[in-house]
Amino acid sequence: MFSKLDSDYAEILTKQKVSHVSITADNVIVGTSDYDIEAELIISCEGTRALVAKKYLKYSLERQHHCAGLRAYYKGVERLNEQGFIELHFVKDALPGYFWIFPLPNGEANVGLGMLSKYVSKNKVNLKELLQEVLESAKFKDRFINAELVDDVKGWGLPLGSKRRKISGQRFLVAGDAASLIDPFTGEGIGNAMFSGKWAAQHATKAIQSKDFSPTSLAEYDKEVYRKLGNELRVSTIMQRLIKFPWLFNWMLKKIKKNKELRQTITFMFDDVDLRKKFSNPIFYLKILFNFK
Repeated sequence: MFSKLDSDYAEILTKQKVSHVSITADNVIVGTSDYDIEAELIISCEGTRALVAKKYLKYSLERQHHCAGLRAYYKGVERLNEQGFIELHFVKDALPGYFWIFPLPNGEANVGLGMLSKYVSKNKVNLKELLQEVLESAKFKDRFINAELVDDVKGWGLPLGSKRRKISGQRFLVAGDAASLIDPFTGEGIGNAMFSGKWAAQHATKAIQSKDFSPTSLAEYDKEVYRKLGNELRVSTIMQRLIKFPWLFNWMLKKIKKNKELRQTITFMFDDVDLRKKFSNPIFYLKILFNFK
């Protein structure tokens, strides 16, 4: 089924499943349920399925750079923040990872748990059981005593940007989750997916105009992505590793109560990479220790 856009520059093919992708020096063939589509170049935004990345860049599941997560929607959760602020709870049994409660506009909440896949495998963690244990724990049971599960608990994998990867090749670019650009600390991937998609489109335009689809030419896309996102991903990776030490976070949170600068840093760190950079600087911890301004 084809659905035309108003501008006539693109067609949307709905209700089709991509079955295979073939890339040669001359063209790209994308096979779907009913069609074979030929193109000069492909931008792969397939999420964790990542057919192109797995086939042509040899991506595989690397548990050190991958997060396993569960998500559930609840209604009736008590004491949700009226301003919609999200909650992140560093639960001991889920480290390195966290339990979250994200208020939704309809009064419901996105509730979930994520943990680095390396530790899920190593410790044989059943995330569904762990999520239920957290909900029934002394800290949270009163908030969920009248809560009702709206949908099934669903699991997924998050390919993290804690490792720099090649994200282009002959006649293809990879963007978003397919390129493993998810923030290693927050687990957020939408922002990086949108930015990388924008840059991929710009480089695709240049390639089509110049008729140069070579790996060397398209590697400029890799450089731009990591030039603009690389530092943020490195800082988040450091943060991810730090949460393996609960005593450090507990000690730091006690200090936060006494220092306005620290409170602001923690509050806005998820949106501001410059604030997150402080956590990779030893001087930051010295300032906490001695309560410097």
